[in-house]
Amino acid sequence: MSAPVTFAVVGAGWRAQFFLRLAALMPDRLRVAGVVVRRSEVAEEVGRTWAVPAERSLGDLLARERPDFVVSSVSWEANPGVIQAAVAAGLPVLAETPPAPDAAGLRALWAAVGATGLVQIAEQYLMYPGHAARLELVRRGVVGTPTSVQVSSTHLYHAVSMIRGLLGVGGGPATVDAREFVAPLADPLTKTGWTGDDTPRPAATTIATIDFGGGAMGLYDFTDNQWHNQLRSRRLVVRGSTGEIVDDEVVRLAGERTILRSPIVRRQIGYDLDLDGYDTDHISFEGHVLFRNEFTGLRLADEDVALATLLTRMAAWCRDEGAPPYPLAKGCQDHLLGLAIGDSVAAGRPVVTAVEPWAHSRRGTAP
Repeated sequence: MSAPVTFAVVGAGWRAQFFLRLAALMPDRLRVAGVVVRRSEVAEEVGRTWAVPAERSLGDLLARERPDFVVSSVSWEANPGVIQAAVAAGLPVLAETPPAPDAAGLRALWAAVGATGLVQIAEQYLMYPGHAARLELVRRGVVGTPTSVQVSSTHLYHAVSMIRGLLGVGGGPATVDAREFVAPLADPLTKTGWTGDDTPRPAATTIATIDFGGGAMGLYDFTDNQWHNQLRSRRLVVRGSTGEIVDDEVVRLAGERTILRSPIVRRQIGYDLDLDGYDTDHISFEGHVLFRNEFTGLRLADEDVALATLLTRMAAWCRDEGAPPYPLAKGCQDHLLGLAIGDSVAAGRPVVTAVEPWAHSRRGTAP
């Protein structure tokens, strides 16, 4: 067995904890070389909680050990500086989303590091078990050529990554038309847990269409705090030339005068007298496995399965054993379109995005 891949984490916030926790669960695959934290009291807490070295700067960490890659888990504003510092040291980077705060920042970051091919983005949503299974169905041509994707689940660049990934569209121009609507909604849950407050308060819902041209379009539908508020369902629709996927059901044309409806089935172990422990085992369609969980035994939620997949793919790529997990060009295009949604809401009219320098990148995979 090869030695674990080592990585350093810059940042110690809520998202950084995910990477640290997964490394602690998979010591045979991943090892944290250290965490970079600016404040001494936070550094002490991180070092104590995760039993990893904590340094005040990336330079201090690299003087002690050179990891295989760096995870940048900092604020939008700080992300470009961390990315560039790691690239200047010749290290691959897995950067949290988005890679820069605005369109000008994306262009500046691409000009600075795009040609190096060292930067990957921590975009995990199509690595969720359910979404990975749906993506596999699309790739197998079960619903024909994908023509539209509707996402009501997560926000902006994450939702755009799902739309673009399922449609298979690149970095061409797109027309974004978005509007915002405000209505009362109870919001009993946040990322920290139950609030104890069930009072309906004004919540904004943003709905946008994204016309990619050539008959491909996306529909974006997001309500404030939809990630955590269980009073709003998550929905995903993929429409194709010979059928569609709606959440966990597929309708398709299977032959002359033959339309089939079939479920996407998740095998969840750990119920009743299934004593193997609670886990997602696999996801199948009409007897064929679309997704198999390679982390069974770790009892991971879907978010953690996706991030564990991202980390292990990053590790494989760093060792020239796999494809790049999510190149910078993709992350830049996702955020550009996410920004256009906000711009369209603010302007009250459609916004057309241009073809940016990363659109024709030859580093990694096409955006």
